[in-house]
Amino acid sequence: MAKYSLARQLTGKKVITNEGEEFGKLVDMNINEITGKIEELVVDPNPDKANLETIKDEDGFILCPYDSVLAVGDFIIVEKRAMAAQS
Repeated sequence: MAKYSLARQLTGKKVITNEGEEFGKLVDMNINEITGKIEELVVDPNPDKANLETIKDEDGFILCPYDSVLAVGDFIIVEKRAMAAQS
């Protein structure tokens, strides 16, 4: 139950890289049903960033590996190199 309330609190937060580049907004999280661990953040990409096209999934979202998350506060900060490795 706590994971669902955490997801609600985080939904809509901006996702930015550790270099200040805005990726988009968090819309969902993929959680492993067996372990209960967060595996990926589902991010609605910033439409102004054409270079994000290569890492979008078939639904148009960016799947950000949870281990690339560096900090969560007013924003969700992710490691840019981990995101670049996806493309």
